[in-house]
Amino acid sequence: MAGVALKDWKEKIRDPKIECMSRDEMSALQSGRLVQQVKNVYENVEFYRKKMDEIGVEPGDIRGIEDIGKLPFTTKEDLRDNYPFGLLAVPQEKIARVQGTSGTTGKLTLASYTQNDVDVWGECVARGLTMAGLTEADRIHVCYGYGLFTGGMGLDLGAKALGAMAIPMSSGNTKRQLMCMEDFGATAFACTPSYALYLAEAAQEAGIVDRLQIKASINGAEPWTDEMRKKIEGILHINSFDIYGLCEITGPGVAMDCIHHKGLHVYEDYFYPEILNPGDYTTCADGETGELVFTTLAKEGMPLIRYRTKDLTSIEYSTCECGRTLPRIQKFTGRTDDMKVIRGVNVFPTQVETALLSIGGGVAPHYLMIVDRENNLDVLTVMVEVDERYFSDEIRKLDELKNKVGAVLKQALGVSARVKLVEPKTIERSEGKAKRVIDKRDL
Repeated sequence: MAGVALKDWKEKIRDPKIECMSRDEMSALQSGRLVQQVKNVYENVEFYRKKMDEIGVEPGDIRGIEDIGKLPFTTKEDLRDNYPFGLLAVPQEKIARVQGTSGTTGKLTLASYTQNDVDVWGECVARGLTMAGLTEADRIHVCYGYGLFTGGMGLDLGAKALGAMAIPMSSGNTKRQLMCMEDFGATAFACTPSYALYLAEAAQEAGIVDRLQIKASINGAEPWTDEMRKKIEGILHINSFDIYGLCEITGPGVAMDCIHHKGLHVYEDYFYPEILNPGDYTTCADGETGELVFTTLAKEGMPLIRYRTKDLTSIEYSTCECGRTLPRIQKFTGRTDDMKVIRGVNVFPTQVETALLSIGGGVAPHYLMIVDRENNLDVLTVMVEVDERYFSDEIRKLDELKNKVGAVLKQALGVSARVKLVEPKTIERSEGKAKRVIDKRDL
């Protein structure tokens, strides 16, 4: 079996009562949970009590979800300042596990979970796996890393809640990953989108695509585009899904897209989303891009109020074609700390990816942005992998492709870039989050 055709897809909803709830019912549920959570953190978390006292807000001032704007924000710096257990709302003996963010230097950003928090996490991931058409009959090959990083554990918990088989491969050793996918009869796999593309290309190169039983992939932990999704789907003949989460809130399972790929459904009964203007923190209109802010409405161990994720997206509240009424956030354009300002222009790595994938044949979506400063001017160089044949053909064709890539990038980014075409597999592959940008101005 080499994937599932969309026409054969049967829409499944794990919890229709919640996932198809009316706006009024959801607002009432959120209001009750927010009122209780604010009272909880005020009484049990000194950090929030001080924050609220500083701005003159008491628990009694919060009477419903419409009052959330009165509450203070929480930032990653707040988490680091209260490392490791300064934000607990329960005694430490009630904490069942801890998870930490990946890719940071110095002190970790640590999140703490009660057993109920762990159970909710698994249930939210199971909702997403159901969204991907998976059931207890499936075998989910997890090649996210296990450990403090939430990726591996989150998908493992989701598989358990669904009743499916988890194959806990963790990351690394691509050849072994593909061997086990085939031998164990995996029907789905989970990893970062950049590694999913790498696995797909490796399976194609090994000639085993038609021997795999994979029908879906669950990919997240880094921004990616619809063009990359279609590339993965086209090689493996599967359906690929975008899953979103962050350790501080709960890990993967905060949101996921359905088969219609028109945004990621947010599980707003547990995680209340706001989209705010990064400049003045006012609420964005539906469809307007801003910073995503979350409040954990029912988390026990380390609840967070208005946590600034730094992820940039927009939100849509209309009912989806799948029947879910859960709001949908769009694929991320980047992060407020991921954006690079080059000669006064805001540039995100996803813009480069989209531009390269629009070119079609000859150009691979493997790239590296290098930002430097020469003679007090910003210079952007983009390394791009291209087919081997361009290096064996006449130089003229290579120059033509280089000029074409340069023109497409300039139109997409609004700023010119030096293009360096390199041979396949020249750019280092990542089994975790792909490194897309080196900013030498910061070094």
